[in-house]
Amino acid sequence: MKITQLVILFNYKKIVLGILISLFLFILSFQINSSLWIILLRSFGILIVLNILASIAASYILYDNSDLYELKGLNEFLDWGKIENAVVIHASFDPLSRKLEEKYDHIKFTVCDIYGNRHEHENGIEVSKKMFPPNPKEIRISPDILPFENESQDIILAVTALHEILDHQKRVLFFKEAKRILKKGGLIIISEQFRDMTNFICFNIGAFHFLSQKQWEEAISAAKLKITENKKITPFANMLMVKKSEN
Repeated sequence: MKITQLVILFNYKKIVLGILISLFLFILSFQINSSLWIILLRSFGILIVLNILASIAASYILYDNSDLYELKGLNEFLDWGKIENAVVIHASFDPLSRKLEEKYDHIKFTVCDIYGNRHEHENGIEVSKKMFPPNPKEIRISPDILPFENESQDIILAVTALHEILDHQKRVLFFKEAKRILKKGGLIIISEQFRDMTNFICFNIGAFHFLSQKQWEEAISAAKLKITENKKITPFANMLMVKKSEN
């Protein structure tokens, strides 16, 4: 429940506002005589509360009751024993790198925090850093300039982070940089929610926080990289496997 608690903390203003609007609609429904308006107001109030509950339930399924931060599903695509260097990218929130370092102590992980992401100034970020302390070796990066040598990395892991690159051209530059630093045959592993119907149903306008599948495809193809796998992790998130050519 740790990450779901953080989701509630980050969105508590919206949750409180939704509950207040719902209460207002119920109180207003007792002040009018029209049966139709009573039904409409109360139904809308109930829908607001149900949407809040659905978004919390979806967050639990996505973050705390899935493989999102365990990456067990990668075993069929990766031979961890052959990986020497890996980049882990996050956006001010890192529940992943320490697990990977403990599990694969033969790999040299470089942990990167995307500079200027939207989470940096949120009220709950200090709480999240207490729950998941920043990796002492992490560095801050601009996503369009990756501080690594050419063909020096085996994989790049980015779990719910790259949607924080808001500008399309910067996303393209990120993937071009990723291509530059990856060894031949190297992989970029991206886990993200898409701006799709499932996320709209559960997260409402919150789904605009994410990118559509088409936006991902356009940025990746512009860097002359190829999506080799598009795997559903949960009903709310996908894992994209992006591969650099071996030629």
